[in-house]
Amino acid sequence: QVQLAESGGGLVQPGGSLTLSCEASGSIFGFNVMGWYRQAPEKEREMVATITSTRTPVYADFVQGRFTISRPYADDNAVYLQMNSLNPDDTAVYYCKIQTREYESWGPGTQVTVSS
Repeated sequence: QVQLAESGGGLVQPGGSLTLSCEASGSIFGFNVMGWYRQAPEKEREMVATITSTRTPVYADFVQGRFTISRPYADDNAVYLQMNSLNPDDTAVYYCKIQTREYESWGPGTQVTVSS
């Protein structure tokens, strides 16, 4: 079972951009899905975007073209989330997750705060 580590969170002004990175340790075999989820204070965790090992992306409706998830073919263990046009509603802890046929694993999360 791999372990995940996120990076790239921080404080950004409304309208700004951030790129989150996630790297999985160890080897990943077979079909899998990596993705980004977020949890705001007093709210349930929600899916932001996912991408399969065949590079098919899925986005939550609230993304509305502002975010892009990517997974380079050169590094099957990495997934990125480019976030543009951020607004205060995007403030949350962002988590990376991998789902395989055998297990799922979560990263510890990275805080994103959108505030002026």
